[in-house]
Amino acid sequence: MHHRHTLAAVAAGILLTAGIGATIPAGAAKAPSPNASTQATALVVNARWGGHANFDRLVIDVRGAMPPVTVRQVAALHHDGSGQRVPLAGKHFLEIRLSPAAAHDDAGRSVYQGPRLLKIHLPALKGVALTGDFEGVVTIGAAFDTKPAYKTFRLHSPERFVVDIAHPVGCRA
Repeated sequence: MHHRHTLAAVAAGILLTAGIGATIPAGAAKAPSPNASTQATALVVNARWGGHANFDRLVIDVRGAMPPVTVRQVAALHHDGSGQRVPLAGKHFLEIRLSPAAAHDDAGRSVYQGPRLLKIHLPALKGVALTGDFEGVVTIGAAFDTKPAYKTFRLHSPERFVVDIAHPVGCRA
């Protein structure tokens, strides 16, 4: 009787393992797929930040190859698609746009783990919001009380897009 339970447990383990393997999305496989455009789309998985002695840093984590990124100062932040204003306090804003990119998988489930709308209390950076995941474009907004002086760059392994924002003159961290 003991032998039959062990055999059943091993068989269940094999089936469970096979079932887990079958649930991996096709886009996650390394082999080329017929739909190469889906596989080439970068996934925006997080936005995080930190304060440093003379600057604040915003980091956007990307799974896959880093897509083209544009950063521009805007008068206000708006949600892509709806056009509704993003309720993030601040007087100055940066819109960070990644395209082609998505913050969701092929089944429509969100892969983004960062803030949707968050007030931040750093010397320069005052808020971050995911403002869009729409039609192959992901946008993230950043809010500031003073006009941001910033620089951007990319880091690799893993892929990250970085925005360093200088602290306002006369500000102590």
